[in-house]
Amino acid sequence: MNINLTFLGQMVSFAILVWFTTKFIWPQLNHAIEERQKKVADGLAAAEKARAELKDADAKVANEIKQARQQANEIIERAQSQANQIVDKARAEAVSEANRVKANAAEEIVSMQLRAREELRGWVGRLAVQGAEKIVQREVDANAHKAMLDQLVAEI
Repeated sequence: MNINLTFLGQMVSFAILVWFTTKFIWPQLNHAIEERQKKVADGLAAAEKARAELKDADAKVANEIKQARQQANEIIERAQSQANQIVDKARAEAVSEANRVKANAAEEIVSMQLRAREELRGWVGRLAVQGAEKIVQREVDANAHKAMLDQLVAEI
């Protein structure tokens, strides 16, 4: 056998194999590789998009938490303000009630003083009449001298 002929046969076989591979096998392999690259690229893009969405969601959650805390603080401040207003109102009502009770007590004291004075004047008038009776040694008619006795009581 001739080496050149064998070499030429191998070259022709190799050329047919290369042609067959480039014609039928390589396009399908290339297509499969491109699909795989596309899937990997799409997966990476989806992962990047998911990271961005997660970052946005984290920012939104942080913002919502911040707003919730602000609202909670506002509610607490309003509640404290209302509590202070209720306490102030209760204090004012208590002071008003105390002043009213004090005024009523003062009026009652004045009224009791006036009654005591009137009672004392009556007693003084009766004592004066009794004293005058003893001095004059006769009975003074209180009904007959009522105007004079009332004047005496008013002066005392």
